[in-house]
Amino acid sequence: MCIYKQYLKRAIDMMLSLAAVIVLSPVFLAVAVLVRKRLGSPVIFRQERPGKDGKIFHMYKFRTMTDETDADGNLLPDEVRLTPFGKKLRSTSLDELPELLNILKGDMSIVGPRPLLVRYLPLYSERQRHRHDVRPGITGLAQVNGRNSIGWEEKFEWDVKYVENVTFWGDVKIILKTMGTVLCHEGISSETAATMEEFQGNKTT
Repeated sequence: MCIYKQYLKRAIDMMLSLAAVIVLSPVFLAVAVLVRKRLGSPVIFRQERPGKDGKIFHMYKFRTMTDETDADGNLLPDEVRLTPFGKKLRSTSLDELPELLNILKGDMSIVGPRPLLVRYLPLYSERQRHRHDVRPGITGLAQVNGRNSIGWEEKFEWDVKYVENVTFWGDVKIILKTMGTVLCHEGISSETAATMEEFQGNKTT
C-alpha cells in the first residue's frame, strides 16, 4: 500500500490543520460573532455523518440557516432558511472552518470524498460504497470538478476515482484547485436547489 496513504497523509493532515486553526483563529472568532448576531445560537451546526468504513461521527460547521418552521413545526425548505449571510459563508467556504477540528480528531482529512448524510448509506451501489474506504475530506475531486453543479452519480464517480489513486501530488493539486474554485465561487449550488438535491438512489445499480 502507498506509504503516503497509509502513514504520511494523516501526519500531514494533523500538522496543516493545527497550523490552520492557530493562524485562522481570529477568523474563527469573527465568523462566530457574526453567526451569533445574524442567526442566533447555536453558532456551530453539528450533524452525524458517515466517515471511514461508514463509522458515524459528528461533523462541525458554522451555522448558515435559520430554524424557521411551518405551522406543523416542520423545518421550511433550505432555500427559505438559507439567508443571504448564510449564502455568503457558503460561497467563501467559511462555514466549513470548524471541520478543521474534525481533522484534528481523526474523523476527517483535508482531501477526500465529502461526508454526506447517514441516510444515504443504504442507497449507494457497490462501487459507490468504496467512497468510504478513506477518511472523508473538506475538499475532493468532486469539489474541484463541479461541486454541487454536477449530478450525484458523476460526483460519486469522482469520489471513487480519488479513493483508487490517493497520492501526495494528487492531494496538492486538489488543494490548489480548491482555492481557485472558492475564489471564483464556482459550483456552490445545483441548477434546481439552494445547495444540492436529495440523493434518492441510483437510476441503475
